[in-house]
Amino acid sequence: MKIVSYNVNGLRQRISQFGSLRNLLNSFDADILCFQETKLRRQELTADLIMADGYESFFSCTRTSQKGRTGYSGVITFCRVKSAFSSNEVALPLAAEEGFTGLLENSQTSKDELPFMTDDLKEFSKDELISLDNEGRCIITDHTHFVLFNVYGPRAASDDTERIQFKKKFYSVLQKRWESLLHQGRRVCVVGDLNIAPFAIDRCDAGADFGNNEFRKWFKSMLIENGGQFCDAFRAKHPDRREAYTCWSQNTGAEVFNFGSRIDHILFAGSCLHESDDLQCHSFVRCHVKECDILTQYKRCKPESTPSAHRWKEGRSIKLEGSDHAPVFVSLHEISEVSLHSTPSLSSRYVPMVHGIQQTLVSVLMKRKVSEQIKSCKMAHEDIAMHSTCEGEEPVNRAASSATSPNECRFLPRQVYKGSILKPNELSRGSSQEAVSKSVNESEESIMHKCKKPNKKARNSQWSQLSLRSFFQKSTNLDTDVNGSSYTDCSNSQDELSQPNPQLHETPTVSDHSISPKQCSLDTDARDQDLAGPKDSSTKEEKSNVASLEWQRIQQLMQNSIPICKGHKEPCIARVVKKQGPNFGRRFYVCARAEVWGGSTQSICQSKDFSHLLKGPASNPEANCGYFGWASSKSRNK
Repeated sequence: MKIVSYNVNGLRQRISQFGSLRNLLNSFDADILCFQETKLRRQELTADLIMADGYESFFSCTRTSQKGRTGYSGVITFCRVKSAFSSNEVALPLAAEEGFTGLLENSQTSKDELPFMTDDLKEFSKDELISLDNEGRCIITDHTHFVLFNVYGPRAASDDTERIQFKKKFYSVLQKRWESLLHQGRRVCVVGDLNIAPFAIDRCDAGADFGNNEFRKWFKSMLIENGGQFCDAFRAKHPDRREAYTCWSQNTGAEVFNFGSRIDHILFAGSCLHESDDLQCHSFVRCHVKECDILTQYKRCKPESTPSAHRWKEGRSIKLEGSDHAPVFVSLHEISEVSLHSTPSLSSRYVPMVHGIQQTLVSVLMKRKVSEQIKSCKMAHEDIAMHSTCEGEEPVNRAASSATSPNECRFLPRQVYKGSILKPNELSRGSSQEAVSKSVNESEESIMHKCKKPNKKARNSQWSQLSLRSFFQKSTNLDTDVNGSSYTDCSNSQDELSQPNPQLHETPTVSDHSISPKQCSLDTDARDQDLAGPKDSSTKEEKSNVASLEWQRIQQLMQNSIPICKGHKEPCIARVVKKQGPNFGRRFYVCARAEVWGGSTQSICQSKDFSHLLKGPASNPEANCGYFGWASSKSRNK
């Protein structure tokens, strides 16, 4: 069995990168995939984002309306199964729960299964507990042999007191839930982005006071070597591996020099599955974890395929595809099958907004197309019958005219006659009954023939959209209504636009009614090209050249305004101070190379001496040279 944990940094982007959700999932060849930071809101969920053939999915989205938190975080667990019903596969969960407090509306966990709620959490109010689950940071699945927690831990800056308190509550309550399950004899597996690098070896720029962080102290207290109950699967298999990182800053290009941290973890707690009287030397990690490692092939920047010199000199503006995290996987062995069970009710297949109500785009368009064709045929028959009845003539097709009474003529829109050859005043000027009848029959046959061919292009219909060019002709005076019901609208437009052509100057007759819309459209396009003579083409070419020169001038001006770094003689990149303070909103320039330092933009902008923060190691000339310079003026505060 293979379990993968991956902070996707936006599930839509990863699906777009791989072409489809199924391609993304299949690329890992894993039985259980736990994604964090999906950035999906509940009202935006669609089947192509959270459902794939051969997988059951369980998700949690943010529920808070707090500013800056909507469409933020989110976790989802995919389980690869052969059958979602009556299955004995371990990957198919026996039960599932959104959140970890058991207080969400759709939580399937009873209060009897949550004794820690009454015993250990009296210090928290109900609203405080619900707020921990409202950001969509945890989904729990019970796989019989172990309970899997897919967690996306909160991030808190060192000066953000509110988020630090939130992070403390989050991990405090989460730890109570783990301890409650372990007390019941269950095994617990925790995977995800915990936003904590526990040891100095797990951080590229760990200083002397690295271990004083309260969250690192909490993490280490959970481990077996410090008296806890959890085992870090990666460090158990690779205790001395250095520069094994899972996250890199996407703003500084730190992945080029592998300047990151290991904050994505897989933890196990509990006994092994072996039935033995002597279990002192047994543990789940020792007996069942075959391998645990980082999937570096999913990194955004691979040094072997993208040389750093090319990345920062000639390809500096190339956008790298992928998340700013790398996936972590664990392989388990000697995991036996379980009893028959079916997928839990929390599965995405039972969510009404995703499955059942939602239709595919193809089905919607096909239904609309068929309904429009049926409606077009009915309107055509009614128009023909109304024309005949309103003129006082005897219709040739009595079956069609009998369905339309003379009283219905008063409801006929005036636009039907506008620009049409079949006008009452024209028919009373000597047009014969035979010509009218013949024209009506030909029109009816033409309409029925077109209605029977739904695969033809839309412009073959009388209700088709006009060409874009026709809307920009200054000399045209079209009396055509886009939704008109006569084929002769195009012929009238031709009469006005094509005065130089003597053949089109003749008086239109009833036989002109047989002109097809396709011919009208082709004639209109050809006539538009004739109207746009050599003068217009030369004017357009001159305007295009002027615009091109202006853009070149602007680009050159912008290029000249960008300073050159002293270390590499290359154009710098602009940044903006985002931290509140005297320099908020002010722009500055730094070296464009990847940064290999331990500072941050916030510390830079609050400091007077920048060289000690930005300067890279002397042994690496490809690194950031440490250039810093303020822009000439402040940006406007938005």
